Amino acid sequence: MLPVPLPHTLALAAVLFCLGMVGVMVRRNALVVFMCVELMLNAANLTFLAFAQAHGDTTGHVSAFFVIAVAAAEASVGLAIVIAVFRSRGTVNLEELKTMKH
Repeated sequence: MLPVPLPHTLALAAVLFCLGMVGVMVRRNALVVFMCVELMLNAANLTFLAFAQAHGDTTGHVSAFFVIAVAAAEASVGLAIVIAVFRSRGTVNLEELKTMKH
């Protein structure tokens, strides 16, 4: 089985990153924004792993594990904040949450 060429993998990662970036800038639902940030982190992981495969190095794998750990922490803290905001305000729409004060 032949490996996927580096330019194809980088193009896929760029498309995923751009989709995540557009989602963060356009969407107003906090949960969708978190999913788009996760998509951007996965695109970065794909880039790390593609370069690790191309160079025969394990440094990209180590970096990908760190990004996965950061993404897990971000997801847990972010979802806890979203749940707390939803309980106090009744919405997760970012347009309606201009300030943190009541």
